[in-house]
Amino acid sequence: MRPGPAVLFSAVLLTGLTLGVSVWSQTTGGPAAYRPSRNAFGQPDLQGIWQALNTAAWDIQDHSEQRFPGLPARFSVPAGQGVVEGNEIPYQPWATAKRDENFENRLTADPEAKCYLPGVPRITYMPYPFQVLQFPDRVVILYEHLHATREIYTDGSPHPDIPVEFWMGDSRGRWDRDSLVIDVTKFTDQTWFDRAGNFHSDALHVVERYTRSSPDHLLYEVTIEDPKVFTRPWKMRMPLYRRQESAIQILENECYALARENAPPEAR
Repeated sequence: MRPGPAVLFSAVLLTGLTLGVSVWSQTTGGPAAYRPSRNAFGQPDLQGIWQALNTAAWDIQDHSEQRFPGLPARFSVPAGQGVVEGNEIPYQPWATAKRDENFENRLTADPEAKCYLPGVPRITYMPYPFQVLQFPDRVVILYEHLHATREIYTDGSPHPDIPVEFWMGDSRGRWDRDSLVIDVTKFTDQTWFDRAGNFHSDALHVVERYTRSSPDHLLYEVTIEDPKVFTRPWKMRMPLYRRQESAIQILENECYALARENAPPEAR
């Protein structure tokens, strides 16, 4: 006997609900949250080559397609949905004006345009892959962009008590169940969050959380604090995707070398 319409509808509905619960649990940490495998050190295995697939590098908030000033149309900013929770960055009044000034001058004022290291968290959602390696006392992240490297100690050591600023900050990590939590401080004020002029001061404090949400996804969450610029902490959230190519590897993106090649001889 062939099943009737009611039976077929119930089967389709049940399948849809099952898939919905699966997707929801993998992305939000619901009751059936994904449980990652452990490596030889007993840590959640986050190793692999990952990449963000969004438009946060252009603008971390909602934005429409637009021409980038001074560049041909093929270099236009793609439309995109933001990664900021609530789509609001709580700038102090003076900082809103500074952000707007940065936006107007973004073609040349953006530190990325000078091939400087992009800082954290910006380097995570640049349009280039990065590789995560794990060791008993640290996690190392190798980035394709500018050959940047982060060494994240997970041995309980504190941030160094020295008056110094780093382009990528100083990172200290810990394992929280299935997540890697990274506390990052000691930043310079010379990096931005994106190409739209969103910025911070040297008081920036970043807390990152990397959670394996499926075999091929990481959930990346980051909390931003900077009492010199913002009225309160705020957050960003996005998935990161495992690169699937069989021979995938980190290649070279040497912005500074290309800039030097195109500079006049007296400026090289």
